[in-house]
Amino acid sequence: MIEALIGLVIFIIKVVVVGLVIAMTFASLISLGKKKSEDSGLKLTHINDEEKRREQKFKLEIYDKKKQKALKKELKKDKKNTAQEKPKLWLLDFKGDISATQTQALREEISLILSLIEKGDEVAVRLENPGGAVHEHGLAASQLLRFKDRGIPLTVLVDKVAASGGYLMACVADKILAAPFAIIGSIGVIAQLPNFNRWLEERGIDFEQVTAGKHKRTLTMFGKNTEEGREKLKEEIEDIHALFKDQIVKYRPDLDIDSVSTGEYWYGARAIELGLIDEIITSDDYLANAKDRFDIYLTKLTKSQSFKEKLFNKAKLFLGI
Repeated sequence: MIEALIGLVIFIIKVVVVGLVIAMTFASLISLGKKKSEDSGLKLTHINDEEKRREQKFKLEIYDKKKQKALKKELKKDKKNTAQEKPKLWLLDFKGDISATQTQALREEISLILSLIEKGDEVAVRLENPGGAVHEHGLAASQLLRFKDRGIPLTVLVDKVAASGGYLMACVADKILAAPFAIIGSIGVIAQLPNFNRWLEERGIDFEQVTAGKHKRTLTMFGKNTEEGREKLKEEIEDIHALFKDQIVKYRPDLDIDSVSTGEYWYGARAIELGLIDEIITSDDYLANAKDRFDIYLTKLTKSQSFKEKLFNKAKLFLGI
C-alpha cells in the first residue's frame, strides 16, 4: 500500500514537472515571437558624452538646490559654447573563444573605422582572449594589422587575459597595456585527443580508415596510432610554434623569445618585467586619462536575431550548453 502511494506521488510530481516545462516552453515561444528584432548594423557610442551625461545626472541628484542651480546654469553655458574638436580614439571590444567567432564582427568594425579615420586618430582594443584555434586567431590578428599597415597607432588593453592566440593578437599592437593580475603569455601550441582503439578491439569492433597521402591523418581517435604518426604530429606542432614565435619577434623584437615561449603564462606585474607588455594599467584608467585628449568612440556591430536563432539560443541557455 505504501509503495503504491509513493509511486503515485512520484507520478504526480513527474506530471507537474513536465507540465511546468511545457508551460515555460510555450511562454518562451510567445515572448520570443512578440519581441521586435534589434536593429542590426554598426553602432557608434561617444563615450565622452555618455559619461558626461551620467555624471551630470548624479550630480543633480546629490547636490543641494544652490549647487543644482549653479550646475544647470553651467550646463546651459556649455551648450552655447562650441566644443573644441579633438582627435578621435576608436575603441573596439574583442572577447575571444576557442574559434575566435567574433572575428567577422571585428572585420566589419575595422572596415568602418578605416573609412572614417583621420590624421591624429588612434585605435584601442579591449581584448579578452584565452586563445584557441591557430588559424582563427591568426586571421583576427591579421585584421588588427590593417591598422598597422596604414600607420595608425594601435593600443591593446588587457584587463583579464591575453593568452596563446590572444597574445598572438595582442603582440601586433604598438603598445600592450594590462591590469596587474591580467594573464599574459602562454606562447605554445597543444594538440590532444582520446584514443578508443583498445576499447573497440575488446568488443570485437573493427575500425577502417582510408586516406590518400602519407600524412593525411597522423593520429586517430579509433584506429591504432603509430610512432611515425606521433612524430609527424609533433613536427607539425613544432612548426606552428615556430610561426607563433616569428610573429612575436617581428612585432616585439626586444623580447627574449626563448625565455617566454615555453607555454607558461604570467600575471601583468611579472609580464612587464619580461617585456611581454608595456605598462600596468586597467582599461578604465587608460580611457579616463584619454578623455582629455580624444573624443572616444566605441564601435560595435549589432546583429538582429531571427526567431529560429532566438529559439536556438534559448534552448542552449536552458540546457547549459
